[in-house]
Amino acid sequence: MAQPTRTFFFRRPASPRDTERRELMASLASTRTLINQAYGSFNHVSDGDLIESYVFEINALQARYNYLLRRVKELEAAP
Repeated sequence: MAQPTRTFFFRRPASPRDTERRELMASLASTRTLINQAYGSFNHVSDGDLIESYVFEINALQARYNYLLRRVKELEAAP
């Protein structure tokens, strides 16, 4: 009885650029989750100090998100 033919597919190793893009996209997703959690917490507190801390946290996370997004765009624009 004849053996079925096997087909092998080889992946080329990811380039450093692909690896960096994948890491940036993962960081973007993680930061987006953290922003949503911070907004959820912000909406459920009434203490002034906690409100202020969540405002700072949200602003810091949004700055991080903007940085990561800018890096992804720079990486995609580079030749």
